Amino acid sequence: MLLIGLTGSIATGKSTVSSILSQPPHSLPIIDADLLARKVVEPGTPGYNAIVKYFSSSTPDLLVSVSDDMPESGPNGKGRPLNRPALGRRVFGDDEQKKKDRAVLNSIVHPAVRKEMFFAVLKSYLKGYRAVILDVPLLFESGLDRFCGTVLVVAVRDPEVQMERLMKRDKFLTREDAENRVRSQGDVREKARRAEGRGKRGEGVVVWNDEGREELEGELKSVMEEVERWSPRWWNLVLWACPPAAVLVAGWWYWRNLAINERWMKGEKAKL
Repeated sequence: MLLIGLTGSIATGKSTVSSILSQPPHSLPIIDADLLARKVVEPGTPGYNAIVKYFSSSTPDLLVSVSDDMPESGPNGKGRPLNRPALGRRVFGDDEQKKKDRAVLNSIVHPAVRKEMFFAVLKSYLKGYRAVILDVPLLFESGLDRFCGTVLVVAVRDPEVQMERLMKRDKFLTREDAENRVRSQGDVREKARRAEGRGKRGEGVVVWNDEGREELEGELKSVMEEVERWSPRWWNLVLWACPPAAVLVAGWWYWRNLAINERWMKGEKAKL
């Protein structure tokens, strides 16, 4: 089974691409890190408890306010949901305290998400899917690209397009808030270069999304045709039918991706 790491940055169109790939003719299962990140911090979970313990003293509005529809103990008696905009303001930014708080939040959420992701991948393999999409905004930063046979980056060439889309989508954001969120996920054009640097055999591909939906679908169609040329359905069927071979191939891809990342880092250091 081919693991396709789908990444990009906020408001570049990654969710739209994910939706297209989940539908015919692709019909691929989507493992969405953002959805899993919400799941692992629902009231009553260990992640929720850890976040409340660390952030409640410094973030008075950390939880959704009490109202007629929201009792003090929450709708299920396990606590009120997290106030995500307030938590975002707490961790997104460039000052040292926000960086520290963001690192703490990531240390709580990321391990739990990886665990959920592992079981979701295993379930997709057992069901016989030829490929699965790992939808991860911080794919490179989290190191999950090491496990992927293909990395697909959804990017825009014009940074202002990204800002306009984000502020139109999340109207509660100020310009400063939007800039902080974009910076927190890294420069998407650098991610595109890193994907293209993985190789010419469908290992790293980029979908540019500065235009409309029709142009995006055309680009994505060409990209997926390229991926399938280098990872045909019959090969993925062989790996499904022979689990030991699948394990060996997964190990080979992991080793190869380590070498690719090392080559990338050396190239970036040489530019300094």
